[in-house]
Amino acid sequence: MKRVGFIFKIKESKMDEYKKHHREVWPEMLEALRKNGWRNYSIFLKSDGTLFGYFEAEKSFEDSLQGMEREEINSKWQEFMKPYFEDINESRPDESMIELEEVFHAD
Repeated sequence: MKRVGFIFKIKESKMDEYKKHHREVWPEMLEALRKNGWRNYSIFLKSDGTLFGYFEAEKSFEDSLQGMEREEINSKWQEFMKPYFEDINESRPDESMIELEEVFHAD
């Protein structure tokens, strides 16, 4: 299991909508995440739109992303969510994810 952290910036004007959509994540998307080894997936959001995401990958960050790339529902979700993000240009959010280096962990 690999712990993965990443950050994004959500447009402040769209934060309420972003949170609403994450209270109502499509069941097919949740199933695809489980199928592809995304465990304990959490998203945290600051009032300025800074987003921190965390999940535990069964194998690796890359394997988790590659698995989701094969899921049709993921493509639909990424396109649906794309307008909420700052600084990703024409990329989908999952194409802009950069893994943060884990520097400390305590159980």
